[in-house]
Amino acid sequence: MKLTAQKVEELEKIAQEVRREIVSMIYRAGSGHPGGSLGMADIFTALYFQILNHNPKDPEYLERDRLVLSNGHICPVQYAALALAGYFPLEDLQDLRKIGSGLQGHPYRGFLPGIETTSGPLGSGLSQAAGMAWAGKHDQKKWQVVCLMSDAEQDEGNVWEAVMFATKYKLGNLTAVIDRNKIEVDGPTEKVMPLGSLKEKYQAFGWHVLEIDGHDFKEIANAFEESKDIKGKPVLIVANTVLGKGVSFMENKIEWHSHSINKEELDKALKELE
Repeated sequence: MKLTAQKVEELEKIAQEVRREIVSMIYRAGSGHPGGSLGMADIFTALYFQILNHNPKDPEYLERDRLVLSNGHICPVQYAALALAGYFPLEDLQDLRKIGSGLQGHPYRGFLPGIETTSGPLGSGLSQAAGMAWAGKHDQKKWQVVCLMSDAEQDEGNVWEAVMFATKYKLGNLTAVIDRNKIEVDGPTEKVMPLGSLKEKYQAFGWHVLEIDGHDFKEIANAFEESKDIKGKPVLIVANTVLGKGVSFMENKIEWHSHSINKEELDKALKELE
């Protein structure tokens, strides 16, 4: 379904609210990963407010689509999107990284509505998602599985085992998204461990690959629409994004991969995100 200009405007406003919640909760927590969280705000907004079949009033709804966040350190973006979608009260976002809170520094299944898997170690999410997709296919279910990954975790061998598994079992109900911001905690991905063309790599492994602007809602929606039409093979969406998107002093700055936010920085960020 093609997005109308009105729907795009609506999604853009929600994404800005997601970003405001991200910087606010990381400020209160005194630690976190603002860069990747801000960079994926548009993808998460599109997923929870346009693409996924889900029900905030019934998080365990059996026919729901499953979303697996592999690079769990960017969980503030998922927490913000879940809260705005109605899974839990917005005021709960104040508890990010507090002991005993459902909003841990990495997602923990069972602690918070809408969280499908526990994540932390990079490289594990695609295996979890592929297992879910295999189970869904085996049981002839219509629900889809979406797995969000970072580009840096493509260095993990476990990812490529899952890639081969998904191809072997023709998991057409699995769509992976790589956040291609080209930055990781130690520096630019192409200096730390050159990834080259992820599109060509995944195609060589038998996946259908799409490449998009990860901040363009029409491109995001069209890519997921196309992914549902692909039968008999998994789909990868390479989403080109800007780390720290929306906050000028964070954009494309390696130091904001993982960084606390002080009051002056918070005020400046919120002003830019009005």
